[in-house]
Amino acid sequence: MTTRVEFTSKVAGASGALALPDGDGKVPAIVVIQEYWGVNDHIEGLCERFAREGFLAIAPDIYRGVITKDAAEASKLLQSLDWGRALADVAGAVEYARAHPRSTGKVAITGFCMGGAITLLAATQLPGLAAAVPFYGVPPSGEWSKITCPVQAHFAATDEWAKPSIGLDIQKAVQLAGGAMELNVYDAKHAFMNDTRPEVYSPADAKLAWDRAITFLKQHTA
Repeated sequence: MTTRVEFTSKVAGASGALALPDGDGKVPAIVVIQEYWGVNDHIEGLCERFAREGFLAIAPDIYRGVITKDAAEASKLLQSLDWGRALADVAGAVEYARAHPRSTGKVAITGFCMGGAITLLAATQLPGLAAAVPFYGVPPSGEWSKITCPVQAHFAATDEWAKPSIGLDIQKAVQLAGGAMELNVYDAKHAFMNDTRPEVYSPADAKLAWDRAITFLKQHTA
């Protein structure tokens, strides 16, 4: 179960969905960034899954309360996204997670679709991240040489937006700058992790990607 929490951002009104593991011990944290639908039940469910894996998980509400099931509206929300404000909210969520009484201070970041794009961009601008795990998302641009945390990326072979070829270009740029980026491509469609969308959900690929992500995150937040 998630709870709504508020945190400090450069722009007033920042909040998110928080899920905590059982117990009262210190745990690593992960910031989970939404798809372009908003912080819906699926995103809150992912936070709960991360909590069951032993992470403090928080999903910053990039849309400030707006949730949609309409693809056209979601596309408009993405097109009108204020990337600067989004990154400010993510930065606020990272600091909230880092300072939380249950946190070890180690914070990773992940995101899906639009959230995957924000994850990659955040990895170029936010210092001190333990790891970044973007799922099928690419921002309009980014200075990939500035990525200093290890990256594990997940792309879908059938994806006209977050094309695997773009992921490969990013990987080459990261590695050229001395960084570490693992690139995984699945024989699946965009959003194959989303089990609320049967038209794209790929259970086998989703399980493989999840298992890889959890292993990677635990390795880099230990």
